[in-house]
Amino acid sequence: MATMTTPEPTTATRIAGGSFLISDPTPTDCFFPEDFTDEHKQIAETTANFAVNEIMPASDSIEAKDFSVTKRLLKEAAELGLTAIDIPEEYGGLEMDKATSAIVAENISKQASFSVAFSAHTGIGTLPLVWYGNAEQKKKYLPKIASGEIVSAYALSESTSGSDAVNAKTKAVLSPDGKTYTLNGEKMWISNAGFADLFTVFAKCAIPEGPDAGKEKLTAFLIERGTPGFTQGKEEHKLGIRGSSTCPLILTDCVIPVGSLLGEVGKGHHIAFNILNVGRYKLGNAAIGGARMALNNGIRYAIDRKAFGKSISEFGLIQEKIANCATGIFVGGAVCYRTVGLIDKALAGVDKNDTKEIQKRIEDYAVECSIVKVWASEMLDMVVDETLQIFAGYGYVEEFPAERAYRDARINRIFEGTNEINRLIITGWLMKSAMSGKLALMPAIKKLMDEVMSGPSERVEREGPLGEERNLLANAKKLTLFVAGAATQKYMTQIADEQEVMGAISDMIIEVFAMESAILRAEKIAEGQSAEASAVQVAMARIYADKAMATVELSARKVIAAVAEGDMLRTQLTILRRLSKHDSADTIKLRRQVAQHVLKAGRYAI
Repeated sequence: MATMTTPEPTTATRIAGGSFLISDPTPTDCFFPEDFTDEHKQIAETTANFAVNEIMPASDSIEAKDFSVTKRLLKEAAELGLTAIDIPEEYGGLEMDKATSAIVAENISKQASFSVAFSAHTGIGTLPLVWYGNAEQKKKYLPKIASGEIVSAYALSESTSGSDAVNAKTKAVLSPDGKTYTLNGEKMWISNAGFADLFTVFAKCAIPEGPDAGKEKLTAFLIERGTPGFTQGKEEHKLGIRGSSTCPLILTDCVIPVGSLLGEVGKGHHIAFNILNVGRYKLGNAAIGGARMALNNGIRYAIDRKAFGKSISEFGLIQEKIANCATGIFVGGAVCYRTVGLIDKALAGVDKNDTKEIQKRIEDYAVECSIVKVWASEMLDMVVDETLQIFAGYGYVEEFPAERAYRDARINRIFEGTNEINRLIITGWLMKSAMSGKLALMPAIKKLMDEVMSGPSERVEREGPLGEERNLLANAKKLTLFVAGAATQKYMTQIADEQEVMGAISDMIIEVFAMESAILRAEKIAEGQSAEASAVQVAMARIYADKAMATVELSARKVIAAVAEGDMLRTQLTILRRLSKHDSADTIKLRRQVAQHVLKAGRYAI
């Protein structure tokens, strides 16, 4: 296994999860790709080289479901240390920061099917054991997972309980002598199921004692391949990620020793939800890597393709597509690494053996993790769609790279909780935190309501190349708080039943976080540099802020129309117009600037 040095944790100010709506962070408070240490850069290069030199040449075999190739590549990745990032040193791991784990997820994602296998093994297949396993379980399995000797998988979903995972039908019954559990049921859509050796399987199990004694609650178990009564079904034939293994698992009187219980009886939901938070930010990073791969293919094709006597890369509408994709990747890097930086700061100084505190601190950023998942998966969809359009007819043909990227991207809006579920989590978590006093959102909403109802306030002039975008951001935050307050007044505790309203507020929250992340990243790059040196990054932040504000305004209008009527509707729409009023940037000029930069480089080079 390769030797790597754990990057030193950042010492920047710790920021509470979900507080971005009511705080004003500085670039120094945030972690972006520009803050990578030498070790981070070394790991990124190592991972990218492995993906280019080893994974990509085997792509045809991977897509043909030759799982011997996938397992060989997982073993080779292990030899480089890439499967051991999140595993404690005492069990053969490297125990590195979450930024390193995210960097690996991004750079290994050049081949989507392998990326799924890798992520299922190193993330959701490994972390339940790291966080909830007892000493005996960790000693038995973690060294083999780190070395690639065994492959892991995670079995939560069922045909009738995908997003509603706690209502699983699979049952686990403790034997009268207390020595074994017998499991019956079926799991669906399990990644790595065709070749994994160790599975984290969730089932309903009766609580043995206490106030909930006799109640059946979600519980996790470790089950090895080959256990009698534990079989896999046929491989699913999927739209995309065809080279990944996806099978149902069938448990028929499957008897396992009591020592296979993972964590506590009835606490499986804690395992599921905490693991999903990590899976969400890692998915975001993988989406960034996939988007960069797709855009680079599109750039090369646009430069080489001739039409009407010149390269199509010279056409304005092609440059617009390239600029949109490049901007998406830039903002994605800001959103994803800002989130993982927040988590690393929160974990700094925590006892590495205090897994409950580690989980608690990661859970504090559930909103940011869901934002990353939703935003990055939808950005990737935009990039692969625009890339296919650049290829035009050739994009629809299997021999060209755009076709598979287009198919492979679609699953990301379903993985790790659908984007619809994650949108509800974002708004619901923030409102719950507001009601409980965990976040001071209610005082902020009340203060804002008083402010906007008293009439226009004096405009604050902000300095710097992104001063106008800073004004947009401030008003976007106000508008989001205003709309959330109006919706809460209308629906009170019943707001959770108004999913369309919850989703629209979530879209506003997502755009605020993304806009702010883009601005902060561009400002950090601009610090100490000439205007010319940071011009492209500033241009991308301006492009995105203009787009984000349009989404915030449209979503706000949707909610206001649902929660108000008559004079109140007219008053609230007047406030909306006041807060969303701004001078539009020349985004045509800005997009040309971005496109020409990446076209000159021949790839995404920001």
